[in-house]
Amino acid sequence: MSLSVLLSAADPGEAPTAPTLQDAQESATNAASWVEENWSTWLAIGLRVLLILVIAAVLRVAIRRAITKLIDRMNRTASAVDGTALGGLLVNVERRRQRSHAIGSVLRSVASFLIMGTAALMVLATFEINLAPLLASAGVAGVAIGFGARNLVTDFLSGVFMILEDQYGVGDTVDAGVASGEVIEVGLRVTKLRGDNGEIWYVRNGEVKRIGNLSQGWATAGVDVTVRPDEDLEKVRRTLLAVGEEMSKDEPWNERLWGPIEVLGLDSVQLDSMVVRVSAKTMPGKALSVERELRWRIKLAFDAADIPIVGGIPVQLEAEQETDPTAGVAPPSAYSSSSSPQSERAAPIAPPVK
Repeated sequence: MSLSVLLSAADPGEAPTAPTLQDAQESATNAASWVEENWSTWLAIGLRVLLILVIAAVLRVAIRRAITKLIDRMNRTASAVDGTALGGLLVNVERRRQRSHAIGSVLRSVASFLIMGTAALMVLATFEINLAPLLASAGVAGVAIGFGARNLVTDFLSGVFMILEDQYGVGDTVDAGVASGEVIEVGLRVTKLRGDNGEIWYVRNGEVKRIGNLSQGWATAGVDVTVRPDEDLEKVRRTLLAVGEEMSKDEPWNERLWGPIEVLGLDSVQLDSMVVRVSAKTMPGKALSVERELRWRIKLAFDAADIPIVGGIPVQLEAEQETDPTAGVAPPSAYSSSSSPQSERAAPIAPPVK
């Protein structure tokens, strides 16, 4: 078969054709016209995106600086009251500084997330992207994460509100229900407590249903003194007041006592004892040491004043009466005597004599 036959048998449409100059001019004209028609739209979209990003960045910087200035003002206020009488009633400076830093960190993170998230959605909307499926997917994902990590979310929100409300801080002695001790670290999810025996408790903030802060404001030291029921109450009162006056003048108890030691009166009266209640307002966290020192001084003062302290062993009021040895013996019966009328009536009737 010859070459001419093969060329004639082939399909002429499949043969490649070289582009002509006219085709190139037509393609360039179409591209130029497309650019000319759409350049204004692309320029408007670019300027809009740039404007959104610039506004978001400026707003984020401004809000973060405002939050930082607010935190610095809180720290300056804490430093101003330190060392004064007002500073003693408030929390310490270090605790206020840590609390302010934690609040500032949370506020800055929330502000950045809201601003940048809103800017991203506005940029996507500028490109005419349908945000409905994205928002729906984000909502479903948020619900799924919320159910899966609900304990984590609960701990985080509880920690945020705990810091904002200043329920407790580092150095406070608290009773959290599940554990008690001194707070050594406060976080948004976990609070660390050091117990009385040195152990460290990691308490999740979401598990704390109630909190008892023993280090804010002031504390109360109370001592019960038990004396005999026939003791002179005026002598007891004078002795207790003398102990309180002397203790309030000694170091370091004059700083730990925030008020005079008061004799509140009789707390209870029983047959074998009386309980006198003594109370004093103390520095937070120092009530236990004040109570121990006060008991020590009261015992020494009562020994010197010859006032015995009773309690624990009941007093025997009166001795048991001696029992009569004949109390359990029954009285003699009337039938024991043969001449008694009862015996004569009970005697058998003799048979008649024939």
